[in-house]
Amino acid sequence: MINNVTLVGRLTKDPELRTTGSGNYVAMFTLAVERNYVDQQGNRKADFINCVLWRKAAETFCNYTSKGSLVGIVGSIQTRNYDDKDGKKVFVTEVLVSEFTFLESRKERENRTNNSSNGESNSSQPMQTQKEPIDPFTNTNGQVDISGDDLPF
Repeated sequence: MINNVTLVGRLTKDPELRTTGSGNYVAMFTLAVERNYVDQQGNRKADFINCVLWRKAAETFCNYTSKGSLVGIVGSIQTRNYDDKDGKKVFVTEVLVSEFTFLESRKERENRTNNSSNGESNSSQPMQTQKEPIDPFTNTNGQVDISGDDLPF
């Protein structure tokens, strides 16, 4: 049987870190994952996926992510149920995360957060262009000195 999930999305709020009675860490968070298509009005919808992460990885994840962080996760779908305080059975479907990847640097995340708190959006920021790469063969008069040690074969 195959039960494998790979998602890329943004955290909808700061992840919640708890400790179990036996001292294990568990992190719970919701990932907003955009759909691959737009609706008739041209808007892109998102799905909100509940995720769970255990032990040291949970602590690390919570220390380095916050609301809006772009992350990639790999895991499996799990279902569970419990009786709430009114005796109603509640069914839960979530992703049990086995791996995660930070997909933006802390600096990028802070810049995005600062821009959005100033009322600016990323789309209004001018694109930064890279400087033209420097040609290493400029001013060589057409002569390039390559020794046998420089060749890869």
